[in-house]
Amino acid sequence: MQRRFESELQNLKTSLIKMGSIVELAIEHTIEAMIKQNGTLADQVIRDDAQVNALELDNERAIIDLLALQQPVASDLRFILAASKINNDLERIGDHAVNLAESSLALMTMATPLPALNEIQQMTQVTKRMLSDAIDSFIHVDPAMGEAVLKMDDTADSLNKKIAQEMMIVMKSNPTSIEQALEMIRVSRNLERVADLATNIAEEVVFIANARIVKHHADDMAR
Repeated sequence: MQRRFESELQNLKTSLIKMGSIVELAIEHTIEAMIKQNGTLADQVIRDDAQVNALELDNERAIIDLLALQQPVASDLRFILAASKINNDLERIGDHAVNLAESSLALMTMATPLPALNEIQQMTQVTKRMLSDAIDSFIHVDPAMGEAVLKMDDTADSLNKKIAQEMMIVMKSNPTSIEQALEMIRVSRNLERVADLATNIAEEVVFIANARIVKHHADDMAR
């Protein structure tokens, strides 16, 4: 029975890693689609979201079975509880990848697209790094890497605010660019939400490894 339980835990982790790889690639593809104005690639991201949704449901069923039938304790219970949250976070990242793909398609139809913003490029790099490191920290159960991800979230938030401010200035100075500016704000907000969800995953890795709750600095307040 114990061997079967351990096998099911490993299967769940493997499935989550696969899901993480899919959404990480989806984010990369949406950015590539936007830069290269590749509508085919953006459409592929939208279609591939069905695979992410299917994995989420499979993982949810596995988690329910593990909790209901196996009665796990201690570290195994922490892993299962964290896996449930990570499963949801990864599905939501997939949704934001779809939103970004839709923005890519919308920007391709606009006659006068906005020039590339340095902050968007910076935010893209920060968000991709956060997501990649969060997934790696889960794979290796590396709380130090997870905590490093948490420290990057303020940078993503700051860039998101700066982009919104710059786009407001663009809209006031050039009313013909309102549609494009609003779409760029949508891009920024979706990248910021991916960064938030990567932070959530990193928090769960710290919980799995060290039984510490670091969400909203709860660990600091408990001291």
